[in-house]
Amino acid sequence: MISVKRLSIEDARILIEGAREKSVEIGLPMCIAVTDDSGNLIAFERMNGGKAHSIVVAQDKAFTAGAARKATHEYNAANMPGNLAFGIDTEHGGRVSTVGGGLPVIVDGECVGGIGASSGTPQQDIEVSQAGIERFLTTLNK
Repeated sequence: MISVKRLSIEDARILIEGAREKSVEIGLPMCIAVTDDSGNLIAFERMNGGKAHSIVVAQDKAFTAGAARKATHEYNAANMPGNLAFGIDTEHGGRVSTVGGGLPVIVDGECVGGIGASSGTPQQDIEVSQAGIERFLTTLNK
């Protein structure tokens, strides 16, 4: 038998809160999704003004980061013609995201979920997701 650490709804709310605050700081409303370590959605927020197409994109970024335990931007470099991972974005019904903004949530060296943000540039989306993780880890270590 194995024990698995997994994000709770309360944890997901903290992640979203930190990401939302960063979104407000940079003046860009986002769609923010949090999944468990299997990529299943726990919580989602579309801020007022978050782009409609970003709803699915944020969820796919969180799905990829949580289930694959890897940042989405890491897949971007691997998903080039000639590379063995080329076309990975077509896997799992097209849900595997290679666009920056999805990050795994790591606690004590173990992936417990994923967070994805969308509506800005990939770099802005990464910053927003990272802010969510930083808020969560700060709260966890109190």
